Amino acid sequence: MPTFLLGLLFFAAPDVLGIDVLAPAVRITLLGFVSMTTFVIPSLGIYYLYRAKYIKSLHLDDLADRRLPYFLSTLFYAFATYFFSFSLPPLSEIAPEIGIVLGSITVSIGMVGLISLYWKISAHSVGIGGMLGAVLGIIVKFGHTNLMYSFIALILMTGFLISARLKLNAHTPAQVAAGLFLGVSISLVTVWWFV
Repeated sequence: MPTFLLGLLFFAAPDVLGIDVLAPAVRITLLGFVSMTTFVIPSLGIYYLYRAKYIKSLHLDDLADRRLPYFLSTLFYAFATYFFSFSLPPLSEIAPEIGIVLGSITVSIGMVGLISLYWKISAHSVGIGGMLGAVLGIIVKFGHTNLMYSFIALILMTGFLISARLKLNAHTPAQVAAGLFLGVSISLVTVWWFV
């Protein structure tokens, strides 16, 4: 979801992130790094935890199985946030908003890890909620009406995703609602106050 969100923003609202001066090839390269650090490496880390028998299932159904993968993912997300915020001086100077958006995603996944110590919140709902909140915040704050069709598509995707999580009995309505609220809240506040 971070790759999808940043991909949307890199090409539909690059001025919001300050990367409208970058060539599309550079944006794709940056998006590749985001994908590696927020999807590929965490997925391989979770697979390793499964193969090493630290977790019982790749579905992370059990509450105890969710803790280590989410904290591990938080570390990878924090690395991506640090990289975009401090390790690329030219980029971090012209586009600090990339690090800010990644920071809010890191906070979201960290909150999922903390909540998972006690309760099974829907990480899928947090992720899609984060995308909804960020796009809504950009539409309202910056007047990017060109994102309206993307926002409507995200609402439809949210409905499908939440319906699937409920149909699979992976979560209760309270778990998906809490996840959606958490994701929307963190990203909307981040866009409104920091972007």
